[in-house]
Amino acid sequence: MSHKLRQLVLCIGIPLAVGGLSGWVTRGAMEDFQALNQPPLSPPGWLFPVVWTVLFILMGIASYLVVRSQGPEKQVKRALTFYGIQLGFNFLWSILFFNLGLYLVSFFWLVLLWCLILLTTLQFSALDRRTFWLMLPYLAWVAFAGYLNLGIFWLNR
Repeated sequence: MSHKLRQLVLCIGIPLAVGGLSGWVTRGAMEDFQALNQPPLSPPGWLFPVVWTVLFILMGIASYLVVRSQGPEKQVKRALTFYGIQLGFNFLWSILFFNLGLYLVSFFWLVLLWCLILLTTLQFSALDRRTFWLMLPYLAWVAFAGYLNLGIFWLNR
């Protein structure tokens, strides 16, 4: 396997591993989630893992483009640091929301996550403009998730 292909596989594998671990840690909470009052426009439960898988692949490709960019090493490192932090926040949101049922706390956590994703996207796109389009669906989905999160808090107080 070539060096570039190994890098691509690793870059895609990291967010997929984070998502897989998140799904494993929260696996028992989906029944409780389905029993909650849902806000309008709530998608069916089966759609969430599909969307998240696509988003993790897209952000993995974006991180690969950053790793392969010809940008200054310091700038690449900073962008990848933001990326790692937002992945950690993404993972912890699932625990706050699904395992602990802290719906209001998880909403504010999600707002912070969205800001971190935006900062990551800006850092990435400064190194490779294509990454903006790869990260945009993630920003949009997390904004939608914020609506769902706040709606669940409100409807289940």
